[in-house]
Amino acid sequence: FYGLSLINTTIAAMALLLYLFALKDMNETYAHANDLRIELLTAEQQSMKRLFEQTAEALASAIDAKDKYTHGHSARVAGYSKMIAKMIGKDEKECEEIYYAALLHDIGKIGVSDEIINKNGKLTPEEYEAIKQHTVIGKQILSSIVEFPHLSIGANHHHERFDGRGYPDKLKGDDIPVGARLMSVADVYDALVSKRPYKEAYPHDVAGGGKYGAGRGGSGGGRE
Repeated sequence: FYGLSLINTTIAAMALLLYLFALKDMNETYAHANDLRIELLTAEQQSMKRLFEQTAEALASAIDAKDKYTHGHSARVAGYSKMIAKMIGKDEKECEEIYYAALLHDIGKIGVSDEIINKNGKLTPEEYEAIKQHTVIGKQILSSIVEFPHLSIGANHHHERFDGRGYPDKLKGDDIPVGARLMSVADVYDALVSKRPYKEAYPHDVAGGGKYGAGRGGSGGGRE
């Protein structure tokens, strides 16, 4: 009996050790699989982010190509908007959101006729009303991207004015979303320092002083 008990104890001990080794190996395998899964998810997220960035940049280029007077305008406004966002203390995520919203702020121009956008001269009241619709069209296009609501907000409200005389909703003061306010400033600034068929480019120091902030169209840029 003593011999059987010793054998049984030994077998039980060996079985326990095998179980512990197997459990350790399972934990290590699970940990490795989990690390691999995290790596794959991270790689997929990075790939999706690159795809979004490239698509946004391609759309911005397409928008600017439609308007022969504003080549590179969208990218410049996006850069200015991000700089302003950093200056007022926005975090990295908010700065990125503002950047891409600004990059696509004029996407609604796709729905405005080329004759109006590229007109070499003063717009008629009817033409100006037509070009103002690019904000509403932009909102309609981007509102389907439900994961990034800031895109449609920027497109819709970047021509609002603090005094309530902007468009399309005539928002006033703090009712204007912060991102749209930043885009509006950047939009006006780029319009002022860029040459247009209806005006010369202002020097950067003059444009930065705000003296000419209420330019063509009552929003500093008119067609922008």
